[in-house]
Amino acid sequence: MTPGNNGASTPEDDDPFGYLYADGQANGAQPPSGGYGYPNSVNRVRAVGTRQYGQQPQTAAYGQAPQQQGGYSQPNAHYAAPETLPGGAPTTQQQLPGGGNGRGGRGPNTKGLLIGAIAVVAAVVIGIGVAMLGGDKDQDTPDNQAGTAPTQSQNAKPSPSASGSGAASEEDLPAADAKTLRLSPGMTTATDVKGAKADGGVYVTGFNQVGASVTWTVNGIPKAGKYSLFVGYSVPGKDQNATLTVNGTPSNRPVELKNWAGGPEGDFAKGWTKTYNYMQLNKGTNTIKVSCEQGNQCDALLDQMWLVKGWVKS
Repeated sequence: MTPGNNGASTPEDDDPFGYLYADGQANGAQPPSGGYGYPNSVNRVRAVGTRQYGQQPQTAAYGQAPQQQGGYSQPNAHYAAPETLPGGAPTTQQQLPGGGNGRGGRGPNTKGLLIGAIAVVAAVVIGIGVAMLGGDKDQDTPDNQAGTAPTQSQNAKPSPSASGSGAASEEDLPAADAKTLRLSPGMTTATDVKGAKADGGVYVTGFNQVGASVTWTVNGIPKAGKYSLFVGYSVPGKDQNATLTVNGTPSNRPVELKNWAGGPEGDFAKGWTKTYNYMQLNKGTNTIKVSCEQGNQCDALLDQMWLVKGWVKS
């Protein structure tokens, strides 16, 4: 400062806060009239939203708060929120990708769970249906028929898949050719008619008379149970029949010697075929007899006998 009247007249006036002290007040120090303790200072503090652009700010009196232009709940004409200005912040909430649950991911897939549950139920229903349709495959087989009396299918032609060579089953059950059978008096073997499947084309003739019979003593039956007897034969173009006796007990079913081959009448060479009867056999040795009894029609040639385990048609 210069020696003139450019500075404060007293040292207290050099202290802008001298009015706060007792000695300053005693020397006449006064609080400033312009700002907050600073001489000629400008009060630049104002509440948010009170600035009026393009106008001179109003200086509040000392000790008074500047007047606000509007309440907290009232909009201020001189203040605009950033989102209302061009290029400002967006005013709407953005949809999160992958779903609307606010967690950044997709919600529970209830549709997928429902489809999975339906698939499981469908699989169970299909399995039950298959089991019911399948059932017990043995229920319709002859092995499940009641009774122990030998029986025979009356109208079913024996399947041509069965072998007539005497190898009767996978268990290697016994088989017999014509020349190994025990013949009743008046019967013999021959080879004149072609087509017999026995070894050497041998067959039994002379069966067409009451009392004629062929007997087969079967050894080596592995266990008692149900068996099927197959008989190879030929008829002269017409159906014949005979009587079956197992271990001394006549069967209630005849041996059906039908013209399954469809040969012409009188032609034995074209009438070779086979038939079958069901029976119960004992373990070990059994006796099987095929005979021409009163009431039978026995014009037939016999060439083989063999056994198959169970009651089967081939």
